[in-house]
Amino acid sequence: MLENVGADNIKIFGMTTEQVAKARADGHNPRAIIEGSRELQQALHAIGSGVFSPDDPGRFASLVDGLYSHDWFMVAGDFDAYAIAQREIDQIWTDEASWYGKAIRNTARMGWFSSDRTIRQYASEIWKAG
Repeated sequence: MLENVGADNIKIFGMTTEQVAKARADGHNPRAIIEGSRELQQALHAIGSGVFSPDDPGRFASLVDGLYSHDWFMVAGDFDAYAIAQREIDQIWTDEASWYGKAIRNTARMGWFSSDRTIRQYASEIWKAG
């Protein structure tokens, strides 16, 4: 995606594939990460306490509990990087000309990501049905 839209028009955050593999191999400890991030603790507390599901306050409790013990998708591991990236995006949003320019360039350069191309590529490279 970066190659298609350009580094100035995308915000990349979080661990690389290699960093994820290393974290998993080294015994990734999401509880330690969560306890080390006040912002993530606050977000998980709000989710787990029912702020977003007042009709069923316990709806997301198991989701939050699961993140403390098993974070296969590195939600906790990438959260602080995500929060920083989001603040940077919020700043870009305040500059309308910059935001519109990035949005237009992203839209114009997204043609490569069509479902037709993806299915053809999967058929050819993965399924060998081509």
